[in-house]
Amino acid sequence: MVNMVRRGQFLKKLAVQDRTAVVPAAATARAEAEAALAPAQQEGRNVTEPEARVVLGAFGVPFGPAELARNADEAVRAADKLGYPVVLKVVAPEIVHKSDVGGVKVNLTSAAEVRAAFSDILAAAEAKAPGAQVVGVLVTPQAAPGAELIIGATRDPQFGPVVLVGFGGIFVEVLKDVSFRVAPLTRAEAHAMLAELKLYPLLTGTRGQVACDVAALEELIVRVGEAVTQVPTIREIDLNPVRVYAQGAFALDARIIL
Repeated sequence: MVNMVRRGQFLKKLAVQDRTAVVPAAATARAEAEAALAPAQQEGRNVTEPEARVVLGAFGVPFGPAELARNADEAVRAADKLGYPVVLKVVAPEIVHKSDVGGVKVNLTSAAEVRAAFSDILAAAEAKAPGAQVVGVLVTPQAAPGAELIIGATRDPQFGPVVLVGFGGIFVEVLKDVSFRVAPLTRAEAHAMLAELKLYPLLTGTRGQVACDVAALEELIVRVGEAVTQVPTIREIDLNPVRVYAQGAFALDARIIL
């Protein structure tokens, strides 16, 4: 009951806040996001990663460069343009967890490797996800090593949009080092979320490690909160992993559930 009262007070506070201080063009961002989601809604299918990137990018969520390739030749041209090494990821509405079906190939260093990876991804998708409508592959540069976190959001039936952040990348279920807040968030609330994590000292340069750009990470968390708040058709957001460096942070993969 205490939490329900706090939630009511929180909503009253939001009603008088000017959210344009966080997202200056919130209405424009919402319109762009809804336009990107419209095809998936109309066709009754899952949102693809390229579409999710557009939706979240409208709210200022940073991503690395990427190009959609529909055949091997396009994949090679994209890799040549973006620069080697590159990563290839299958794009198919029916395939939500790409790595589970062999739909991700990393550290590709030549045109020949890109062509082979493209064929392998299509073969794996056909074998492990028969009937999936493969649109193509997403070509992205191989990201440099850095701290890996997960940032997500869900729409709780009672508390509304909730944002989570945690350490782990693919090991998030094992580490269970996560923090939650009701969205939308301020930068101070995003910082408090990070400070609650057991592994937070890894971000601040403990034991001689290079300190990560915590401010960029806070901004990313806030913008995820804005996206799930502003677009009511979004049920879940999953950015996993988010790579954080001494300067900057960006998402390597994005998933949206409507």
